[in-house]
Amino acid sequence: MIYLDYQATTPLAPEAREAMLRWLDGPGGMGFGNPHSPHRYGRQAEAAVELARERVAALFPPGGRVIFTGSATEALNMALLGNEQARAGRAAAVSAIEHSAVYETAERLAGGRHVLPVGEDGLLSQVDDLPGNVGIVAVMQVNNEIGTIQPMVEVAQMARQANAFLVCDAVQAAGKLPVAMADAVAISAHKLHGPKGIGALWLRNGVDLDPLVTGGGQEDGLRSGTLSPALIAGFGAAAKLAAERMEQDAVHIESLWQRARELFGDWTLNGSADARWHGNLSLRRDGLDVARLMSDTRDVAFSAGSACASGSGKPSRVLQAIGLPANLAKNTMRLGFGRYTTGEELEEAAAAINAAAQAQGA
Repeated sequence: MIYLDYQATTPLAPEAREAMLRWLDGPGGMGFGNPHSPHRYGRQAEAAVELARERVAALFPPGGRVIFTGSATEALNMALLGNEQARAGRAAAVSAIEHSAVYETAERLAGGRHVLPVGEDGLLSQVDDLPGNVGIVAVMQVNNEIGTIQPMVEVAQMARQANAFLVCDAVQAAGKLPVAMADAVAISAHKLHGPKGIGALWLRNGVDLDPLVTGGGQEDGLRSGTLSPALIAGFGAAAKLAAERMEQDAVHIESLWQRARELFGDWTLNGSADARWHGNLSLRRDGLDVARLMSDTRDVAFSAGSACASGSGKPSRVLQAIGLPANLAKNTMRLGFGRYTTGEELEEAAAAINAAAQAQGA
């Protein structure tokens, strides 16, 4: 099986797995301790959590703190619903291609949701004045469906001019690119070769949120509940590795991108070829039945769009936002590759996909 769905999730790094195992030990070891307990078991677990926190924090700009969450979705909900502007009933301006964790959550705000349009390349086409009722801006750094990298410096300037609270979904950027500066930034471990079930919210110093989950007051009072040292240790190891390998991984991915563009030269690229993370290849072909394509190439794992919305039967909101009609949106596949993808795998997958597409007459 060839795995080309890195935007959905990434393979667990061996280093992250190794880091997790100690903290899964049973009575024969000491790794099962509660990190909030005062005895030796608890103190050791707490030390592992804080080491991982430092490693994850190193992916972000200086001047903030890391709160561990169960996912990036939870982190984004915390940031959008718990900030001062939300409490004041202000609206959120979000890009038209935001992940549903932002797009749908923003609609829950008392002030509602204002959508910022994007062009055919997926880039924001409006980075200027905002409506007067907007107090929150939420823009993702790298899009999960088409890989577009937004101009976050300009977005931050727009937010400052409006005195708005800036939220950034950096899930697809963390560990690959320098993470953008914002008031609140969300990332996820399993998108950078860490385990599933653990995410983080970075908050700029001085930012206070209302908690969504209350109880024992863990995680600076923002996210009550017992932390998992195993998941957090895996996250920390994956973050450390990503920081160390960022340049090396980028070179490898660029070589895969260049070869993939040759192998799929007669397909149409969705979004920008330049303002884009090159580990994301969103392609379409007129007349293609992508569901049938996936069935005919079962030894290759790829996506017809975002894994979060797969099975819905609905055209991708992101592809529609860049101007594709429903039929062309449904002619789209997404290939994602990264650190552990080999050139040989890419060649084999491309041969299978192209043969299956040609068999359809597409």
